Amino acid sequence: MATKQQSGIDVLSPIHLGPYTLPNRVVMAPMTRNRAGPGNVPQDLNAEYYRQRASAGLIITEATQISPQGVGYPATPGIHSAEQVTGWQKVTDAVHKQGGRIFLQLWHVGRISHPSLQPDGALPVAPSAVQPEGEAMTYEGPQPFVTPRALETEEIPGIVRQYKDGAENALAAGFDGVEIHSANGYLLDQFLRDGSNQRNDRYGGSIENRSRLLMEVIEAVTAIWDGGRVGVRISPLQPFNDMRDSNPEALFSYVTERMNEFYLAYLHVTEMGKESPGAAGPAFDLQKLRSIYRGAYMTNAGYDLESANAALAAGQADLVAFGVPYIANPDLPERMAKKAPLNTPNPDTFYGGDAVGYTDYPVMDQ
Repeated sequence: MATKQQSGIDVLSPIHLGPYTLPNRVVMAPMTRNRAGPGNVPQDLNAEYYRQRASAGLIITEATQISPQGVGYPATPGIHSAEQVTGWQKVTDAVHKQGGRIFLQLWHVGRISHPSLQPDGALPVAPSAVQPEGEAMTYEGPQPFVTPRALETEEIPGIVRQYKDGAENALAAGFDGVEIHSANGYLLDQFLRDGSNQRNDRYGGSIENRSRLLMEVIEAVTAIWDGGRVGVRISPLQPFNDMRDSNPEALFSYVTERMNEFYLAYLHVTEMGKESPGAAGPAFDLQKLRSIYRGAYMTNAGYDLESANAALAAGQADLVAFGVPYIANPDLPERMAKKAPLNTPNPDTFYGGDAVGYTDYPVMDQ
């Protein structure tokens, strides 16, 4: 599918994003690192981690639960208590002192949880009582996913309120914006795709109905934040967390078209799943979404400097999010500018632990 060429544009080119001018198009992708303190409160170690990476054009935080019900993994941060807001203020202050910009990713895991992680040992909630294949990560180690409880129709406004509360708390914590996590098999994605949504009320059945919750969440969040400070993340071909849809092209084309109504900061489309065509439903060319969306388009899926620059120059995206390279290279844009070698990441320290494999990767002059 043809895209508009962007001559002279590369990862180091500045870009206007909502009210901000970003110094480059290198985005730090949201990455769960399981290093929050007791009470799922961000701590000084987290502030140092993000401070080190403040030269990104934009940082998107790790997924951050909007309520106790939204928790799905050990030691992941929240944005639903006063202590968590205070913890995140340390992070935003540290990033801003370095001249960086940082968005908080708003997260509810839905069925990808376990009673041991839920208030009072309750069942996780979901659009439908469909048990996903796989295992939950708990404080006692991996345990099989359970069959979740289907949300009642009258409970849905409460879910929307959780997102709105999270957006308000992110504002209080000093963030520059928020990203609504509607990807990777978590709650909003579960409502979108018919493999997990078997409802017969106004939130199930047709593509319009299955998209309704996401649109209500965007409306609620943009009532707190101007649309130019809100992003949305989707993953049309991602089978992770046992996700699939019978017609992802039609579904995500509709969702993308609807995004144009909100004048968002960006649409963040992860390309994960392209490497396993058909696993999450009939594959399609994600550049169709690029042609539909009229705002800033962010892509994400294992890019390096060469492939990212090629995608930007070809007009396939406006920003590129980097995950693993940012784990091991806090000064990633500077290394890209000098075409310097990258540090080698240690996968054994990706999830959980202390400063090792988190804040101890050297910058170039070290």
